[in-house]
Amino acid sequence: MLAPERRTRADVITAAAIAVVVAIGVVVAWASSDVAGTESVVAGQPVRTPAAARELPDELRELWRAPDTATTRALTSEGVAVTADGGTVTGHNRRTGEQVWRYSRDLPLCGVEAQFGMVIAVYRSERGCSETSMLAGADGRRRTSRSSYMDDRLRLSVDGTYVVAQGPRRLEVWRSDLVRTLEYGYVDAKENWKTQPRHDCELQSAASSSSRLVVLERCPGDPAARLTVLAPAPKDDNVPEEYGSRILEGPGADAPEARVIAVSDNRIAVYQPGTSGPEAAAPRLTIFDAKGNPLVVQELSAPLDETATTTRTGSAFLVFTGNSVIALQAGTFEPMWTAADALGAPVLMADRLLIPVPGAIAALDPADGTEVARIPVDRADYHGGPISLGVLGNTVLEHRDGLLVALADPDSPDPDAPESGDAEADRPAKPLR
Repeated sequence: MLAPERRTRADVITAAAIAVVVAIGVVVAWASSDVAGTESVVAGQPVRTPAAARELPDELRELWRAPDTATTRALTSEGVAVTADGGTVTGHNRRTGEQVWRYSRDLPLCGVEAQFGMVIAVYRSERGCSETSMLAGADGRRRTSRSSYMDDRLRLSVDGTYVVAQGPRRLEVWRSDLVRTLEYGYVDAKENWKTQPRHDCELQSAASSSSRLVVLERCPGDPAARLTVLAPAPKDDNVPEEYGSRILEGPGADAPEARVIAVSDNRIAVYQPGTSGPEAAAPRLTIFDAKGNPLVVQELSAPLDETATTTRTGSAFLVFTGNSVIALQAGTFEPMWTAADALGAPVLMADRLLIPVPGAIAALDPADGTEVARIPVDRADYHGGPISLGVLGNTVLEHRDGLLVALADPDSPDPDAPESGDAEADRPAKPLR
């Protein structure tokens, strides 16, 4: 019969050392994960999406305001107004401004967008703007996340189908679950360089539709900006599929201010700022087909401001130029009408187009741009930057000067307000750590 094994002092020391190493490994893994430094406070019950307003308010007064510095748009998702400041994204009650949910990380925000009933928040780490979380707009619960090498700054844009994250050297396209459908430009895996048509260009501008991604880039050896038309979701996300690529021509083709203005499934609009001097040329919009072939040039009366943005509403693309709004027909990009004295991007409410103007919000007929109403707005502390509008039910939201400001008719009842004692209204938010 064999004698039983006995533990020696060396065995005990070895076992203890292994336990310490394992414990340290667990702590390091936790500290480097996206759980560390994260606080999530979710709603007790999902917020109900308000019914669309049937008529315009008679007046608009400020209900509340909150800091909103990490985005330039008035963002809404489901029934909440969304703000982003520092490392925190907050969903607010649209009428009271009270916190419905909150998501915070000890990292700075690169950008925030809203689509699919979700909020997409991108944070900056040592790998650039690489940490992305998708939050449900109705209750703030994190649905999914992704992490990948990105530039130190980026611009987020949405088209109803995809999210485009564009930096100065590379971009990615994500679908509704944050799965990447395309990477383009510089890639960190050198074995994938050969699959990129160009990997050393500067990406000036990008915009997308459900079937087209359009990139304006400056590449070594090219005399002007290059317009490249791509599939937003090719068979392999590492292998871009080009529909066409060409060097821009005409005045302002080599200017850094050139940018993609609008993209549909069969048309592309690109802005060129023109030139000054003895051979001055007016700024222009060049319209291309779905493969990047030029179709027509539309001269502009003035150059676009650097704050110019484009909004899709119904059958039109609405271009805020910096001081006016130009409506382009969605199918052809033919100009429909122009509204002067605009302070920012428009939004639809009660079948009317709301546009911020000095001292008021103008309501236009979307078909021809005719002004049908003007609602005064007190902006006593407004400093002159672009204004972005959003709408939730009968509440109008203005993003201006790094703030989100909620406006409504104080004498108009909120048809979606819960009655006293409503369990959904009274249930508190829940912290998740």
